[in-house]
Amino acid sequence: MKTLTTIAAATMLVVAMPAADPAAYAQSGSGSSTTAPTKAGPTAWDKVKGNWNIAKGKVKEQWGKLTDDDITMIEGRRDVLVGRLQERYGYSKADAERRVSRWERGFKS
Repeated sequence: MKTLTTIAAATMLVVAMPAADPAAYAQSGSGSSTTAPTKAGPTAWDKVKGNWNIAKGKVKEQWGKLTDDDITMIEGRRDVLVGRLQERYGYSKADAERRVSRWERGFKS
């Protein structure tokens, strides 16, 4: 009977625990350059990713050498955008990162 009481108490603890914030654990696709929101708030890229349908047109305007296939492949993932810019424009990784950072800070949805 003691074991049953212990199991019931443990179950109540699990049920009583608050649910985790799903946005904090949302997957960003591949790579680690997109970070989950922190206590300070979401990152600039989170705004871009959240408005990807608008952002993809603006990405094409900014970097016209990116093809429709590139935009489809990027799918809101910052690290993939950086890689595509390296391929299409011949930027170094650091230069592509700087350009994306500058662009994302100015992104308005």
